[in-house]
Amino acid sequence: MLQDIVWIVSLALMAVVGLGWGFVLLNSGAREENYAPLQQRAYRLRTRLFWGLVAVFGVPMVLTLSDLPYDAVRPAQAGGEAQVVDATGYMWRWELSEERIEAGRPVEFRVRSADINHGFAIYDEELKIVAQVQAMPGLTNTLRHTFTRPGTYRVLCLEYCGLGHHNMFAEFTVEERS
Repeated sequence: MLQDIVWIVSLALMAVVGLGWGFVLLNSGAREENYAPLQQRAYRLRTRLFWGLVAVFGVPMVLTLSDLPYDAVRPAQAGGEAQVVDATGYMWRWELSEERIEAGRPVEFRVRSADINHGFAIYDEELKIVAQVQAMPGLTNTLRHTFTRPGTYRVLCLEYCGLGHHNMFAEFTVEERS
């Protein structure tokens, strides 16, 4: 549904660009004797176009960017103190310190690798990516996320790490708060 809307909007914007090119092409042969009025009209058109683009794209941009999962930069949530999960990547498995997580409470994943680079990605039950971070040897990366829906989540490796890469997964369960 959303993809169809984006497709239609993209086609409409391409049509507008095509009409603009056609307009310029049809009027490119006309010559102006007095350039100053033409320049003023062009500046007015450019200003209106700029503010029109801000009005059309500004609001959706702000609304969609505020939904990104950057809990680390948001103030502390009402969910309480963060649950800590240590996640270590090995060729070819993940080790998680916790297998049960409370929904609605922030979780801090401390992700590291014991051998080579791995991509730590959390997927929901529909296999849609929820959050991800890189796991690198000698470095601990922190990933903060608050799970709102209970269910079984899967951790997969996003970076090819060898022959057993396809078997590198772990699971944890997000449960309702008791």
